[in-house]
Amino acid sequence: MAESRWSPDSWRLKPVEQSPAFPDAGALAEVERTLAGYPPLVFAGEARKLKRALGKAMAGEAFLLQGGDCAESFGEHSADNIRDFFRVFLQMAVVMTFAAASPVIKVGRVAGQFAKPRSSDFETIDGIALPSYRGDIVNDIAFTPEARIPDPRRQIEAYRQSAATLNLLRAFATGGYANLENAHRWMLGFVKDSPQSGRYQEVADRITETLGFMRAIGLDPEAHPELRATDFYTSHEALLLGFEQAMTRVDSTTGDYYATSGHMIWIGDRTRQPDGAHIEYARGVRNPLGLKCGPSLKADELIRLIDLLDPTQEPGRLTLICRFGADKIEASLPPLIRAVEREGRKVLWSCDPMHGNTIKAANGYKTRPFERVVGEIKSFFAVHKGEGTHAGGVHLEMTGKNVTECTGGARAISEADLHDRYHTYCDPRLNAEQAIEVAFLVAELLKAERLSAPARHVDAAE
Repeated sequence: MAESRWSPDSWRLKPVEQSPAFPDAGALAEVERTLAGYPPLVFAGEARKLKRALGKAMAGEAFLLQGGDCAESFGEHSADNIRDFFRVFLQMAVVMTFAAASPVIKVGRVAGQFAKPRSSDFETIDGIALPSYRGDIVNDIAFTPEARIPDPRRQIEAYRQSAATLNLLRAFATGGYANLENAHRWMLGFVKDSPQSGRYQEVADRITETLGFMRAIGLDPEAHPELRATDFYTSHEALLLGFEQAMTRVDSTTGDYYATSGHMIWIGDRTRQPDGAHIEYARGVRNPLGLKCGPSLKADELIRLIDLLDPTQEPGRLTLICRFGADKIEASLPPLIRAVEREGRKVLWSCDPMHGNTIKAANGYKTRPFERVVGEIKSFFAVHKGEGTHAGGVHLEMTGKNVTECTGGARAISEADLHDRYHTYCDPRLNAEQAIEVAFLVAELLKAERLSAPARHVDAAE
């Protein structure tokens, strides 16, 4: 049956999950009208460029690195935090690029990742029930009745912070900060200080040799701008649909609608109902889309969602972000892969090893054991190898700061250490060192995949 006609507001006729209860409908409408007149945060041409890159990853010719904060906050917005995150992200990408011998697509959970889904509309502490914190774009994390009232004016602040963040990221990406040799130099400092320095030194030395060879034959950053700049894209969960609608624009060159709040948007595990508002909105914008896939998703449901979101099977359009948990992935992922292969659908498979591995420590802190995170990544690659498909990306909640939120890693953060620097507004994040450890792990897996792949035959006419 043909789908009904789409418009930027057709989602309003569908059931809406995870929607904040704004007390003043008039104020909300005024904010949305204001946002609709603001300049776009990103441009349609940039989203198309990302889609082309993701199409290459779908074909096994690139790898997606997606990561960033669980939830951005107004209070922690600073140039130093953005710089530290971007630096770690570049280090991770350098390690992966070298191992895979193919491009790494850099997509941050940044400049828009403000809204958070909640398992309950209310939070109760000491017998007092208040509306749940839904991210700084909706309300404040402080546990007071005033702070928890959803305030639409926060959407204006989220827009302004996103614009400022994007401005700095674009400067970093194109102004020399992303110089390949800089990123490698920063990584050398990490390798030297890491408890696993011996394990990492060999890779670092080989990158040094490669850079030296490139410079010797004249491929230096001053003469080749591609070595001192990089493409960096933004993404977030499209949860607050009024904000997304207000940021939807018609591309003047194609006549298509794009979400200009970020280059890539994704739909969460709690909002992927086929007849729901979030799927309805996402199907009509031409951005690259992500779809979170959890243990409750059945194979026939996935095929239905793929048909709704990517009916023309456009390369790079749809990334399936798998978040099962280290103990469930080996049973849950293969049936989905087999259904997609059987139906001939074209998607990019990415691993989110964070959301299915959250536990509560004995001292009450929510955490993620590092061994479970890396365990799910290893299983993700192993399952794809067994199914003859391509492990195309990872999706991480991480920060460039030295926090203590996830246990384990080379420095063996314990549950007793969590209170030292537990700064997250929502879910626990990998710290900078743990994130780079993950990069080295993924690099090893990518290298093994590359070495085991059959050699590509190149026809003499090519």
